[in-house]
Amino acid sequence: MIDWDLAVKVASRFAGTYPLEGTYHSDLLAREAPGIVARAAQMVEDETGLTAAGEPAVEVVTRKQWAETNVAVFSQLLAPAEEKIKKANPVASRVVAAEMGAVLGFLSRKVLGQYELVLPGKGESGDVVYLVGANVLAMERSHQFRPSEFRLWIALHECAHRLQFVGVPWLRGYFLDLVGELVASAVPEPGKWARIMADVRKATDSGEPIIGETGLFGLFASSSQKDLLERVQALMSLLEGHGHVVMDRIGRRELASQQRMSLVLRQRRKDPRTATFLRLSGLEMKMRQYEQGEKFVLKVEREAGWSALDRVWDGPDSLPNLTEINEPMLWLSRVS
Repeated sequence: MIDWDLAVKVASRFAGTYPLEGTYHSDLLAREAPGIVARAAQMVEDETGLTAAGEPAVEVVTRKQWAETNVAVFSQLLAPAEEKIKKANPVASRVVAAEMGAVLGFLSRKVLGQYELVLPGKGESGDVVYLVGANVLAMERSHQFRPSEFRLWIALHECAHRLQFVGVPWLRGYFLDLVGELVASAVPEPGKWARIMADVRKATDSGEPIIGETGLFGLFASSSQKDLLERVQALMSLLEGHGHVVMDRIGRRELASQQRMSLVLRQRRKDPRTATFLRLSGLEMKMRQYEQGEKFVLKVEREAGWSALDRVWDGPDSLPNLTEINEPMLWLSRVS
């Protein structure tokens, strides 16, 4: 099967370390984090009207621990496909593990926080907000952010995601079903290489990028998988955009340094040094989700008011598709 231990080793090598990891700075952040998240959670509930019972667990983790947690997530999600991968190519299991480890190791140096929605966290319910201590501390010091404001701002974004999945009863199951369909569709495809080469020639002749926003996975995906990818991309664009708007809106009222923090993070996502990696891995799609989703949310609000966005939580049929994410008026016309 997939060598998950190898994935962890590769991820740890790429993650590296940070001098303040394991110091009293990390310990202080860990002590303060639950209170910060609880405050942010209440602010987000008041802003969105969504509610969730109880409070999430809060953990400040190292880069390596974040990568290990996400390897565990992928091991669960990809379990149905492991035998197919091994049958298709016995070597592929180690290749998949190494590639996944490299991607997660790279991300572990960038990610600031994460709401865990897939796996139970260390025997708990799975309702966990993570902060990657090294990256939070590094950003605060390199950009001279006010720690109290930066930490609350990050917590606002993660609490917005938590409310989406905990406060909307059907959303968690819908997302996991989409992922399950995507994994289940990963079967050997007759004539795959001929199709891929035809797609490459078509892109070259038309002047379009050979590797698009969905990365190498998108290039190798079948037609049915591409349809699923579009549904996943539309959902994540909505959730990221909604979370980002909520985060910034509260931040503008409550945090004196919000504008500068927002500008720095926007520039960080556009760093040209990582552009090639993002495109190859398909993570460029993730970066664009913030921009596309934010434009969708703001356009809907301008045209029909903030309350109109509540329609997206009515059920899967009310979610915008990828075309509607880019043309919000189509979604408004359909659900009004």
